[in-house]
Amino acid sequence: MRLMDLWMLYEADKRILGFSPHTLKAYSLQLNVLVREIGNLEIEEVSLILLKSYLAKQSERLKPSSLGHRIRFVRSLFRFAFEEGHVTKNPTLKLREPKMEKRIPKFLIEEDIIHLKITCDSPREHALLEFLYCTGCRVGEVHRLNVEDINWENCSAIVNGKGSKQREVYFTTECKVWLKRYLEEREDSCKALFVTETHPVRRMTIPTISFSIKKLATRGKVAVNVHPHRFRHTYACHLLDNGAPLDFIQGMLGHEKASTTQIYAQLRGERRRELYRRYF
Repeated sequence: MRLMDLWMLYEADKRILGFSPHTLKAYSLQLNVLVREIGNLEIEEVSLILLKSYLAKQSERLKPSSLGHRIRFVRSLFRFAFEEGHVTKNPTLKLREPKMEKRIPKFLIEEDIIHLKITCDSPREHALLEFLYCTGCRVGEVHRLNVEDINWENCSAIVNGKGSKQREVYFTTECKVWLKRYLEEREDSCKALFVTETHPVRRMTIPTISFSIKKLATRGKVAVNVHPHRFRHTYACHLLDNGAPLDFIQGMLGHEKASTTQIYAQLRGERRRELYRRYF
């Protein structure tokens, strides 16, 4: 069996397990890079030495985090091959990910949020900004939301997170007002919560949401780099400032591992330093 044949089996297995199309597309690109570099070999010919040589070459142009993604994919692919009995031994057992510095998430301060709010010039901009800011949702979760996912009485929404895991998020009354105003002005029948302003009306894509936020930041002359995920960091920061425990924040953000949320514990000190740097 060759690498491309293994990929077909691996991809089918991950689809059954509910992996998202975005994840599988990223894996497919990494598989193509691997095959381009080492060839479409018989999988029994792939050795640890060969994989290390491939990854060493990749490390010359990749950041440690990106190299880590490559290593995790290769390990996952050959773990699958071994568990399914396609190889007699797993050549990736001794592959280790590069050490990475833990970066403190960057957030927006209250002044940035105010600038963004007063710059909005349409109900859609207001609704999108408020929803990102007060729910802490990932941009992909916002992209997948439908109008029917909203519970107006509870000011909440059911979002589909990573690994097709659902969770309930909550939004403010201000967000509810803008969402309703936005939906009332729409004349389309699209089920998506956020749609394009062009015809035919379609669900807003992830790049379109990101572009809308960046355009808003440029118009508002916000100095820092504003992107949808930065609202997620800001949301976590606000919860911390208001005394929320980390396990509660973990649940609200939809983190599978507590260690992912743990990095936000450093935000209190970092937030003070950020304010000092801006205003001193």
